[in-house]
Amino acid sequence: MSPDAELMLIFGVLHLFAVAFGVLLFVMFLRSEATRQWKPPEDDDGGGGGGNDRRTDKPKSSPPGGIPLLDAVSPRERLRGHERLRDVRPRPTRRPAREPAPQPRPARR
Repeated sequence: MSPDAELMLIFGVLHLFAVAFGVLLFVMFLRSEATRQWKPPEDDDGGGGGGNDRRTDKPKSSPPGGIPLLDAVSPRERLRGHERLRDVRPRPTRRPAREPAPQPRPARR
């Protein structure tokens, strides 16, 4: 058998396996049972979900977000309304444009 014929035979067999596997998956999909419609548990069941057993009713001793750092600095402006930062803080002045560097003159002959 020539190498070209062997290659064609190998590719043909691989394609047949792929088609057979696809048909098998399709048949399994068609035969699968439909899932039941999910219903929430009734209150009488006492299921109620897991919840967190570490939860306590005593108040927290530290502020939310942790203790403020010693080197923390308050911001200059606080935005508590609908204004934007660009409305509260003026734009910085632009630096003046630099003069272009002088170009060397070509030497005269």
